Amino acid sequence: MGTKDSSLSNKDSNNTAKPNIAFIGLGNMGAPMAENLLKAGYTLSVYDLSEEATARLQQAGASVAGSPKDAASNAQVVISMLPAGKHVHSVYLGDNRAEGLLAELPKGTLVIDSSTIAAADARLVAEAASKLGIDFLDAPVSGGTGGAIAGTLTFIVGGSAEAFAKAEPILAVMGKNIFHAGEHGAGQVAKICNNMLLGILMAGTAEAINLGVKNGLDPKVLSDIMLQSSGRNWTLEVYNPYPQVMENVPSSNGYKGGFMSKLMQKDLNLAMQTAQDANVDTPMGAKATELYEAHTLENGDKDFSSIMGRHDRSVLS
Repeated sequence: MGTKDSSLSNKDSNNTAKPNIAFIGLGNMGAPMAENLLKAGYTLSVYDLSEEATARLQQAGASVAGSPKDAASNAQVVISMLPAGKHVHSVYLGDNRAEGLLAELPKGTLVIDSSTIAAADARLVAEAASKLGIDFLDAPVSGGTGGAIAGTLTFIVGGSAEAFAKAEPILAVMGKNIFHAGEHGAGQVAKICNNMLLGILMAGTAEAINLGVKNGLDPKVLSDIMLQSSGRNWTLEVYNPYPQVMENVPSSNGYKGGFMSKLMQKDLNLAMQTAQDANVDTPMGAKATELYEAHTLENGDKDFSSIMGRHDRSVLS
């Protein structure tokens, strides 16, 4: 079926039909992303292994498919949000490339994979898609579940400028900031660079606050001082790791919600893999990876700011 033609409409909503979308992967991020597309008037066919997840989207107006191939059978756009590279491989390439979803898609289909995977994996799928005349974009996101629900995600996109132009109106429904990082794989590289730095910042901020608290400082006073000084960073501004310093953040809610520590560990491992592949030295990234690897043994489902518990276990109780 890879030789068929598929037309794609990317015009605005002024009396023009929107493309049919297949959405594969309805986890904590994928489900609200798909719901925002439904709210914007897109026709969605969805697939996920979880019956609870598909029932939620069916209630919101989507049709439910029994497989990724069924979901994409009448779609001009395919969007996926999957846990890891092995799942992206399985869906798009199959056990061998003749059995994956790519082999079933018409020429001209736009594929947007928002999973966070290794850049090498994204490039492998993109190469296979290109040979079939399919536009593939790696488009990992930043912004967490809150951003997915609010439609304010940041999309970091790798792929051709032409494919990016087609995807941008669709991504704008789900996100607020949309960046074209470069060619295939660039979205993944930019995402893991950002999350490596985030892991380093969170571990360092927790360490600094702990040092102050153990020397008699009030954590909020210390945080306010650092916010107005050269140690200022994102974690201090909007995501303080010490309980009750800031409202409406996971640290003040038993480290529930937000971005799970095991997902931070996954992204740090991807950063280390990419650094190794490129022969790049990342000693601070390596240390953050080591810290989160130990932390997630017991706290993998807690928000990544719970690394604060490495210094003061009482905050985790």
